[in-house]
Amino acid sequence: MLNVTVSLPPAAAPTPDTTRTRIGQEAARLFVASGYHGVSMREVAEAVGVTKPALYHHYADKESLFLAMLDGALAGLARLIEHASAQRGLSAQLDTLVGELAASAPEQRVGLQLASELRHVSPERRKAFESEYRRVWMGGLSALFEEAAARGELRADLPPPVLTRAFLALIYPLVTGTPPADPQGTARALLSVYLDGARPR
Repeated sequence: MLNVTVSLPPAAAPTPDTTRTRIGQEAARLFVASGYHGVSMREVAEAVGVTKPALYHHYADKESLFLAMLDGALAGLARLIEHASAQRGLSAQLDTLVGELAASAPEQRVGLQLASELRHVSPERRKAFESEYRRVWMGGLSALFEEAAARGELRADLPPPVLTRAFLALIYPLVTGTPPADPQGTARALLSVYLDGARPR
């Protein structure tokens, strides 16, 4: 499992910001290792080195803590979209996107593993998160492809949603399964296949 602990300097007393960061790191590690129902707030507090009341000062309950982990993962995806959108042209946008996705693959894997436990939270909060995920990630990707289609950068015989789904299917292995030996090389190869096809050139 991914070890995401952070060591503080021995003489430094934890500040609210560093404590909250450590809570997030240790909670993510525990949720990935043991699943939502396998983690208690007491275990998180012990892993961070704070009291349970101190932990509850930051998060009202375990569900709030878990959803905060997912919100952090979604914020990472939002940054990928933002950085890609800042580039000119779909080729440069996707190159930026897959490069940063490959570089952040360990964090993306954690996010996917956490998302697999989303079924354990309340229906209302699950629905709210899923709606935000669709808006930020799927909506952000769709916008890139829709705008590229409007600029004439995509084939016209397939609608942008189909091309978006094809892109997602192709890059999915970057953040699932066994990490490739050369993540960046694999990312570039997958993008080349997507943009140029697999036939001899």
